[in-house]
Amino acid sequence: MLYRVTIKNSGHEFQVAETESVLDAALREKGSVLPYGCRNGTCGSCMGTILSGEVNYPNGRPAGLSEQDQAEGKALLCQARPCSDLVIEAREVKTVGDIPVKTLPCRVERRELLAPDVMRLFLKLPNTERLQFLAGQYVDILLADGRRRGFSLANPPHADELLELHVRHVPGGFFTGFVFERMKDKALLRFQGPLGTFFLREDSPRPIILIGGGTGFAPLKGMLEHAFHIGLDRSLHLYWGARAKVDLYLDALPRRWAEQHPNFRYTPVLSEPRPEDEWQGRAGWVHEAVAADYPDLSDCDVYMSGPPPMIEAAKPVFAAQGLPADQLFYDSFEFAPR
Repeated sequence: MLYRVTIKNSGHEFQVAETESVLDAALREKGSVLPYGCRNGTCGSCMGTILSGEVNYPNGRPAGLSEQDQAEGKALLCQARPCSDLVIEAREVKTVGDIPVKTLPCRVERRELLAPDVMRLFLKLPNTERLQFLAGQYVDILLADGRRRGFSLANPPHADELLELHVRHVPGGFFTGFVFERMKDKALLRFQGPLGTFFLREDSPRPIILIGGGTGFAPLKGMLEHAFHIGLDRSLHLYWGARAKVDLYLDALPRRWAEQHPNFRYTPVLSEPRPEDEWQGRAGWVHEAVAADYPDLSDCDVYMSGPPPMIEAAKPVFAAQGLPADQLFYDSFEFAPR
């Protein structure tokens, strides 16, 4: 059974199955992002008011909803299941400024070596916490001496049970050396986030070109998985630039996306393919591959993430091919100073 939810404040409408929460359904929709915190009914961040219709709580009234709140028609949308069509009153997230920046502890749930110099970390937050963020944002890992190390979130917002980071080993790097040489599973860390204004603009009608260099693939992965989740029907073309084949550390994933989603294309580009790669694909600089494929960029949105030289080389080329400055979004992966 499907029910319709209308957010009175904005007029946004979406459908909710009787077996899912109002928040889970909202996270699946374009143009409707509701605030949340723990997603388990304790923090109250997702509280809204039921103006018409009824909801129930399969596990009983959540801890974050008092009897008085419930009597006043309030509901915790992360736990509320619809029993009918609903009209609700709730605050919506429209910009990064609407999402609170938190400082939280986390545990390294597991590590996965993706390439000789790339480690994937999965971070688990306390049971009472979830991190709300926009696809493409990053977090700062807080070190004991006060230093920070920024890493993009590679998971999409709806899949936030574990936070996913892609960490490249920087020779002599303080934190990355620890990750590769001394870190154990279940290690404890602290971070601050979400941060940054590099996120997917869902309300634009233009085709999207995404360009990642090395671990710049991480935020683009989160953006694309979010786009697939909400059913974004715009053209999506991912270019992933790397030195050699081994550096395309999750190459099978975008190839699978290309098979599953008709509106998605994937073009890997190697700048220095090795003889053993037996590379038959595109070679050279990734921004030059984009320029060759799209001589007119005036009607595109371009997202770039990766090394500063890649981004700086691309900017004047893309501008010369008609890309307006306000249709270019980028995240430059600067190494932190020692």
